[in-house]
Amino acid sequence: MARLRIIPRLDIKGPNLIKGIRLEGLRVVGDPHAFALDYYRQGADELVFMDIVASLYQRNNLSDIISRAANQVYIPITVGGGIRSLDDVNTMLRSGADKVAINTAAIARPALITEVSKRYGAQCMVLSVEAKKSGPGRWEAYTDNGREHTGLDVVEWIVKAVDLGAGEVLLTAVDQEGTRKGLDIALLRAVTSRVDVPVIASGGFAEAVELKTAAEAGASGVAVADALHWKRTTVPALKHQAADMGLDVRL
Repeated sequence: MARLRIIPRLDIKGPNLIKGIRLEGLRVVGDPHAFALDYYRQGADELVFMDIVASLYQRNNLSDIISRAANQVYIPITVGGGIRSLDDVNTMLRSGADKVAINTAAIARPALITEVSKRYGAQCMVLSVEAKKSGPGRWEAYTDNGREHTGLDVVEWIVKAVDLGAGEVLLTAVDQEGTRKGLDIALLRAVTSRVDVPVIASGGFAEAVELKTAAEAGASGVAVADALHWKRTTVPALKHQAADMGLDVRL
């Protein structure tokens, strides 16, 4: 198995770090910069910032937050939410982001995936997927923070997007997100069995043992929010527990 990345996920609304359950019922956690800096100092491998209302308002408000973080955080930063064009991508990269995560705009115009990949490299083009279970062994892709149906099968959509140039997948299991009930390992396996790009499992992380099951299911990284924001664990604790389970992590 490849090295597993521990990736704090910071969902942003306006100036605040927030957290919800199934992407709803949003609760203010605190200052995103303070949390990002703390996670960096703890040894996080990467950070993900998601503007969760950006698609609703057709804009991304994270450039100032990213600029501030990039001045003090020296690990890869992925930014998502409301990114609709190459100009938007350029703005985020100039602000200090290393990668952009695109969901709504990629579904609306899949050619954007190829455009981003060709101009900035496949490693920059992260496909963000909001997946909800639609039946046994099946999931539908949603947009607008899990509110809007697309009718797209998650696995088939990811396969297409990777063919178009997506170099990584941020896979959010909306049904699990914020519930502390565990990652959707079946969803993760369904995706990683079909594509060979890195996949980050997001949504529902509860305890360290899931790092091993996620890695065994093909995850390249695990996004953690609730457990870190509410101090139920720390990045070093997760990494040492992962190492104790025989996983390759950066200590």
